[in-house]
Amino acid sequence: MRRKIFLAAALAGFASAVLAQGPQPGADWPGRPVRIVVPYAPGGSSDTLGRMIAQQLQLQLKQTFIVENKAGGGGTIGSGQVAKLPPDGYTLVVSGIGSHVIAPVEAKTFNPMSDFTHIAMLGGPPLALVVHPSVPATTVPEFIAYARQLKTGLSWGSPGQGTHGHLVGELLAKQAQYAQTHISYKGAGPAVTDLLSGQIQAAVMTYSSANAFVKNGRLRALATTASKRLAEIPNVPTFAELGYPGLTSITWFALSGPPGMPAALVARINEEVRRGLQSEAAQKQLAFESMETQDWDAATFTRYVGSEIERWTPLVQSIKKPD
Repeated sequence: MRRKIFLAAALAGFASAVLAQGPQPGADWPGRPVRIVVPYAPGGSSDTLGRMIAQQLQLQLKQTFIVENKAGGGGTIGSGQVAKLPPDGYTLVVSGIGSHVIAPVEAKTFNPMSDFTHIAMLGGPPLALVVHPSVPATTVPEFIAYARQLKTGLSWGSPGQGTHGHLVGELLAKQAQYAQTHISYKGAGPAVTDLLSGQIQAAVMTYSSANAFVKNGRLRALATTASKRLAEIPNVPTFAELGYPGLTSITWFALSGPPGMPAALVARINEEVRRGLQSEAAQKQLAFESMETQDWDAATFTRYVGSEIERWTPLVQSIKKPD
């Protein structure tokens, strides 16, 4: 009899503990609308990916996902605001190489690792080395030979000081040993305009920014930073094929949240994001935008963010800002 009483009391205590704990984090997510902050202006790759995944999650989870653009500071303003919010999964941010790898080297607004919970990779476009048709080069070796013989150095542009395109352009010149003058633009659009008019000889930017002009022959693509050749330009090699594997990279974007998000909640969001990216609609859009993605769990993606910080920080620090 005493044993039965003890067993009943133990079971009652266990049940009380379970009830006190309540539902596991993530089990009822999302129970209300979710906000996804894009820390850039509308229209770019980050905005495209943010809206694409918001639409997919809304379809999958039958809940409202609101995309809000908060531009400024190279992505650090909107990201920094999200970092200070509750880690409940109801406000997330489209993080990326610009806002969480490059900009924090100078801005010091936040720690890109400890001040965020990194959840899932979304994807991003590779970069391309594109030249004006007047440049007497149809291959990267010819381009390097041409750049080396220019007495005043190569005039080239990127979408901005310290952007991914700027870093890759500097790295190529360093490895190939040619002199150049970098022209920093406020976005890919102005860089394309000057390249088309011959004001600059070359540019490094996302392929999606230049593809229309490559297709109509007004610009020439010599190589991309993609992991494999792009389907729409199968004759254009990757830098890795040409002996520059260190240039392989994409201008990636991802989904992150405030620090301290429960592991179960992170796993739930990660699973839904990966499912959304595998949908037919998402795959079509990724292909249309020439974007690559990775099917990674949160731990693998978090390690990737750390490796990207280690990879690019020394180069960012070595590039002098223009006076």
